[in-house]
Amino acid sequence: MPKDFPGRISYILDLYGMSFLRGAWVTMVIATVSTFFGCLIGFAVGVVQSLEADRKDSPLRWFFLGVAKIILYLYVEIFRGTPMMVQAMFIYFGSSVLFGIDMSMWFAAIFIVSINTGAYMAETVRGGILSIDPGQVEGAKAIGLNHFYTMIDVILPQALRNIIPQIGNNLIINIKDTCVLSVIGTVELFYASKGAAGALYTYYEVFTITMVLYFILTFTCSRLLRLWEDKLDGPDNYDLATTDTLLYTSGLYRYRKGSVAVDSQKGGD
Repeated sequence: MPKDFPGRISYILDLYGMSFLRGAWVTMVIATVSTFFGCLIGFAVGVVQSLEADRKDSPLRWFFLGVAKIILYLYVEIFRGTPMMVQAMFIYFGSSVLFGIDMSMWFAAIFIVSINTGAYMAETVRGGILSIDPGQVEGAKAIGLNHFYTMIDVILPQALRNIIPQIGNNLIINIKDTCVLSVIGTVELFYASKGAAGALYTYYEVFTITMVLYFILTFTCSRLLRLWEDKLDGPDNYDLATTDTLLYTSGLYRYRKGSVAVDSQKGGD
């Protein structure tokens, strides 16, 4: 083992470089896929929470809508109010004890992070929906759209632009928080780092490498999301059509009356 710090870093990378890369790959796959499914869950929950019972609706619809909102409210509050590490152990070991379900590493990791992200995204989506001018909903209903198509075609496309920063935040948080999945045996970056540090007793050097890798992952994702956000903003300058093109050009044509060219704006004898 080299005595100097850079030498020890190089030595550790030679021995465990591929292990770090595999751990980083697992971390990125879990974080990206879970954020995607978490967003889908959040959009679904947010849309249901935005439903309002109409006075003309049947009592049965009132009842089921009320029950659904209570269940979703409890889901959001429980998963936002408890640590993901506790949730991981409760779901992973509880599913085995109570239902005899033996989850694979990939399924357990993605499932746990997805439903955790969905709880946060549900409130984000609800806030995004409320940020849209109510006149948009009124206009959609005025042309005959029901609540579902109003959300899909009018409200959610506008809300998406408003909540992209929060989607990016959730992705970055998930990249970092996948480290808690080591408690259920998920071999991600933090788990791989613990193995290397424990084998060589070089905790400072190993976790310096780990910190740099986490920063590279989060910084890259934040830049890519910023590019996506800028892409949705569109160009800075627009060519606005302020007049009807046909009307604008109608006075510029000339026609011949006999052998004399007459301006269409002046007419002719």
